Amino acid sequence: MSAESQSRRAEEPLDAGEEMSYVYALGRGDEPALRDAVARLAGVDGRALRLVESAGLAAVVSSVPSGAFGEQGLRAQLEDMTRLEAIARAHHAVVDAAFAGTTVLPMRLATVYLDDARVAGMLAARRDRFLELLARLDGHVELGVKVYADVGAVTPPKTEAVAVAESPGRAYLQRRRAQRRGTRDLYRAAAGVAEEAVRVAEGLSRARVVHRPQQGGLAPARGENLANEAYLVPTGDVGRFTTALDATARAAPGVRVEVTGPWAPYSFATVTEEDRYGEDHRYEDHRYEEDRYGTEEGAVR
Repeated sequence: MSAESQSRRAEEPLDAGEEMSYVYALGRGDEPALRDAVARLAGVDGRALRLVESAGLAAVVSSVPSGAFGEQGLRAQLEDMTRLEAIARAHHAVVDAAFAGTTVLPMRLATVYLDDARVAGMLAARRDRFLELLARLDGHVELGVKVYADVGAVTPPKTEAVAVAESPGRAYLQRRRAQRRGTRDLYRAAAGVAEEAVRVAEGLSRARVVHRPQQGGLAPARGENLANEAYLVPTGDVGRFTTALDATARAAPGVRVEVTGPWAPYSFATVTEEDRYGEDHRYEDHRYEEDRYGTEEGAVR
């Protein structure tokens, strides 16, 4: 498939037919910021956004075609990385716009209901829990903390790197031993930095979530991701948190601590209601990871 056709697939709706309700986030029904986000933005595939309101809550929703977002169609989309990226980009843009003005609970990527009535029922059924979560997250943001070990940055001690002219084989073995020691020392240092980072971060945050380290295409070009965590931090403490975490790796060559955010609190607010799709049918969970948000699960029902 050409790059042009992949791009076209990523930007165009995949199917027509009956429509379902795709939910991005929910918040309090009296928040002007939600209405502003709905008025300014479009959702997946450029679909118009709307609010579904019930029990003092409001969900940000758009319509999506059932052929593309039903069980088989959605599975195909989530296996197409180009298409998945386009859906995720639109999803996060809506959540971020709403979160910029008020506290919201992000829904998992590609959470779909049969219709708006099901969405309203979900809001009413779990009203107390959602209001409790919104109150807990008021005035807080999510910050990511990642620790990396860069083996390429390790330089063997000069005494170990001196070549032995009369024995190339011996010189090679000395270099290999020095490299192994350097790598071992690097990972020990990284483990110590990770422990210190956790200690510092926990002292400046309200909650912590541990994610899987990122690998492959999700990891940055430099270094191995050894720790990948998220912290719920008061908005007024973001600068202090970042400065304190930046200092934890300064004395450890080859070890890097990266602070990302602030973001909407995906790791602490993602709704996981056990809503039904149709009768007794639930889709299997799909997993999606994005560097910006650490590890995020996308579930559809």
